[in-house]
Amino acid sequence: MEFYPDLKKIREIKPLIHHITNYVVMNDSANITLAIGASPIMAHAEEELEDLISIAGSLYINVGTLDRAWINSMLKAGKIAEKYNKPVLLDPVGMGASRLRNETVQLFLESFKIHVLKGNGGEMLSLYGIKGGTKGVDSLKDASIDVAVSISEKYDTTAVITGKTDYISDGKRIAEVRNGTDMFQKITGSGCMLGSVISSFLAVNSDTFISSIEGLVTFEIAGELAEKKSNGPGSFKEKLIDEIFNFEEYDYKFSKVSFYD
Repeated sequence: MEFYPDLKKIREIKPLIHHITNYVVMNDSANITLAIGASPIMAHAEEELEDLISIAGSLYINVGTLDRAWINSMLKAGKIAEKYNKPVLLDPVGMGASRLRNETVQLFLESFKIHVLKGNGGEMLSLYGIKGGTKGVDSLKDASIDVAVSISEKYDTTAVITGKTDYISDGKRIAEVRNGTDMFQKITGSGCMLGSVISSFLAVNSDTFISSIEGLVTFEIAGELAEKKSNGPGSFKEKLIDEIFNFEEYDYKFSKVSFYD
């Protein structure tokens, strides 16, 4: 499978990626988006959503730091994205940890088209109906391919479950990605940054199954390369951004992807 053409396309087109994301990692999400070659904007004011989403390549909604104003903004943004046929990635951060998060994610799933639903094992198990998989925003349990398939079918989306092995399904196709590093667990927001990278691929490839795999592979190989050059979490995050920026076609030889019928 050829991944590089879409990375090259991101760097040529520089699509605008509209983020409504948590303020804990907003700066890192912007930097990783710039590093891959796209153009980030972090905007949640309802008054400007339509102007920005209408020209964006994709919309990334991350529920990491919710309040009522942000929920209203996210809801309006999702509906605008659907109006303009823009791909939407939803990251249900902390799903299962509180009633507010659970109700908000379900509201979004019922209110507008979500093209990619990406979460860790605990978050996605919560969507699947299994409780006790999260502690705050951290996952306590791994999920499975069957969970990815079930979620993709139930919500008519591409489900991406991250973990030691990542599972991806659009209800018809299934894949596993086995790249990555334990260092992702040592920094805040690695999953949020992954969402930005996948959203960048979504902006140039409308096949959400393939673009999700492209984002996973690119981000996780970059993490593997960064780990070799870092001395701890601080330098790892710095090197991760560098490796995304310097990523080339050659690096995809490290990809570990399996496809299933």
